[in-house]
Amino acid sequence: MESRSLVPHSPAAFRLPIANLRNVFAPQDVERKLAKLPQRDYENLRSTYERMLERGPERFQVKPHGVPEMADLYEQLPNFTDALDDVKRHVALSQDSRDGLEVTPMLLLGPPGIGKTHFARKLAELLSTGMSLVPMSSMTAGWLLSGASSQWKGAKPGKVFDALIEGQYANPVIVVDEIDKASADAQYDPLGSLYSLLEHDSAGSFIDEFAEVAIDASQVIWIMTANDDRSIPEPILNRMNVFEIEAPDFDAARRIARNMYQGIRTEHGWGERFEAEPRDDVLDALAAMPPRDMRRALMTGFGNARLQARDVVMPDDLPKAGSAKGKLGFVQ
Repeated sequence: MESRSLVPHSPAAFRLPIANLRNVFAPQDVERKLAKLPQRDYENLRSTYERMLERGPERFQVKPHGVPEMADLYEQLPNFTDALDDVKRHVALSQDSRDGLEVTPMLLLGPPGIGKTHFARKLAELLSTGMSLVPMSSMTAGWLLSGASSQWKGAKPGKVFDALIEGQYANPVIVVDEIDKASADAQYDPLGSLYSLLEHDSAGSFIDEFAEVAIDASQVIWIMTANDDRSIPEPILNRMNVFEIEAPDFDAARRIARNMYQGIRTEHGWGERFEAEPRDDVLDALAAMPPRDMRRALMTGFGNARLQARDVVMPDDLPKAGSAKGKLGFVQ
């Protein structure tokens, strides 16, 4: 697919990511498909083609201007060092060239709640591109990624098509969450489309089964998450760099909790009412939790402290150990 450079004219351009415009589909292909549609029926497909032509084929293909400073990410995500190192290598390769950023698909393998999806969001922010989340555990059919044939009632495009056609970027981060939870039956293979999508060459002409128009998905940055790799087909595993993510140790968990406390405090206007640094005993209590639960616990803690007209969060403000998952609530 064609791409061309976009030259920023702002005096602050040197601080912005480098952006090219890249065509993610060929308009003439869409026009031919639209012209062949019967006058009646296929209203959803007609609307899809018209929407594609209205938006046009150009999307931003972005990459950082220089190798970004990643010290904060290493501090926030201490158990993702190997994965961050891999991203940094790919970013370095794309510098001082006209090449786009190409990141080998990665699988983040580890227990639930240790921050795998959070890592993906932070990566999208670092690379200045969009992010789409595809939760495989909630899939009801094999066409969530690749779309369903327009012959089927209620059919629609897949998540890859949506990310590229409805989004702003030619190289979004697409997170296939809990890929090991995907269940296949004899008729549909939820992971079938990944065999071509994870190969750079074949991804350049990906066909969504609903739209049946070639889409350039070759620049997509793929992140898979899984708790167990035994149910993932070997050919898909072979297409990815696999990173085993361990739960953070106690000291790393305390650093994560401290960063999260300060992040929440900074994000909210009410945060200025609280002390800039959390208490050590609060960090100790938070460090015993999975990173996924820390934010909810902290929000409960801030709320309880505010109810007591205090500017400091105390350990007793946090949810009690053993509280039912998803029922943290405010401690009375």
